[in-house]
This record gives sequence, structure tokens and C-alpha cells, in this order.
Amino acid sequence: MPKSRRAKLVSLTKVSKKTKEQKGAFINEVQENADKWQYCWLFEVGNMRNSHLKTVRNLWKDSARIFFGRGAVMAKALGATPEEEHKPGLHKIAQQLKGQVGLFFTNSSPDEVTEWFADFHPPDFARSGNKASRTFIIPAGPIMQQHSDPPEPFPHNEEPQLRKLGLHTTMVRGVPTLEAPHTVCKEGKTLTPEQAQLLKLIGVKMISFKVGLRAYWTAETGVVTQIEVEQVVEEKEGGEDEDAAMTN
Repeated sequence: MPKSRRAKLVSLTKVSKKTKEQKGAFINEVQENADKWQYCWLFEVGNMRNSHLKTVRNLWKDSARIFFGRGAVMAKALGATPEEEHKPGLHKIAQQLKGQVGLFFTNSSPDEVTEWFADFHPPDFARSGNKASRTFIIPAGPIMQQHSDPPEPFPHNEEPQLRKLGLHTTMVRGVPTLEAPHTVCKEGKTLTPEQAQLLKLIGVKMISFKVGLRAYWTAETGVVTQIEVEQVVEEKEGGEDEDAAMTN
């Protein structure tokens, strides 16, 4: 009897690799933008969220071009040595393309770019492996959702989920309630999956999406200027890698 098609095993982890043509097109696109714009910035992303990076791309869509993804391919496009570099000086940017970094091409002045990114740090929910930015304690009494203003108590059907995440709740007039305060997390401590999920459920944002500008190349002179700024990439335990190539 022939095998049923329904019995066929399909791997859900298999991801198609980029073809040589796709990589070649990506390299050409990076090089074309290096020819087009006055400045090429190297940036680093802290607490990576695709949604926030898309916001940056949308806000700069008329005055910049962003590449974020495979550092090795971007480095190849720029040229990692003086002999291979696409334009004079670009190898100094290519050599720093490691980790969650990207390229930002623009004609805007360095002062304008640095000022804009210094002001752009939208808050977001922490994930497992992030460090708590502050101590958060749920007070005794009805457990409140902070998504709304003013906060509202959790509905009764959420109590099983709250108990699953470590809260010792009781029902008082149909509202999940704590008899004593509960410390969800302490400042500087790494968040567990349960802590991160509970903070999101309650509506507490512990992190900020940040873009750290590391250096910029000036087309006119070929000079690369390093930028000394605060570290934006947090060391995470068991964090997720979002290294999918993206352009605006």
C-alpha cells in the first residue's frame, strides 16, 4: 500500500538560504547607496524590536536609507580592507559590522542625526533575559491592569493565568486579589520568562528601544569619525536573535 501523504513529516525549522543572486543584489544595493549619500553611519540596536526599527525607517524614508541584517554581507559590500573597499575609508566601517548593527545612509548633518536618535527611545515590554530597570511590587489588594488609564482590575477569568505566573491570589467580589504585596522583580536582576510575561500582562514596560550611533563615514573626505556614546546593547541570557536582513 502506498504511503499516505498525510503521514509525510515536514520540518518547521528549515529556512531557505539566500541565493547567490540575492546576495549579489543586496551588495549592489548597499554600494549604490554608498555612492548616493554624503554620510554612512554605523549604528547598533539595543532591545531590538522590528516594529520600532520600522518606525525609524518610516520617519526617515524620504531622507535616509537603512540596512540592518547580515553584517558579513554588508561588510563585503563596503569592503573590509583598503584594497577591497568600495570607496576610500569605508573599510573602517566594514570592520565594525559585528553584532546587532546596521548602516544608515543620509545627507543630514551629523548634529541633526545624533540629536534625533538621542531623543528616540520608545518604551517596550521586557523579554526573558533582559534585566529589570527597576524594582516592581504589586501591592496588596485588587490586582490592577496598567494598560488603561486609570488602571482597571483584572477580570475573574484571568486569575488562573495570574496564579500560573506565581501570584497567590484569592477572589474578592469576583476580582483577583493579593492578601500581601508581591515583588515581581528587583532592579538589575535578570528577568525569568514568568516575570517577563507577568509584567507584560499587567502592562509594565521595563526597557527602551535604543539606537546607538557608533561611527560615521563622510563621502567628501573619506574620514570615519568614531562616536563615544553609552552602551545600548544589553547582555541577555537566552535572548532572541533578530538578525534577519531588512532595508527601508
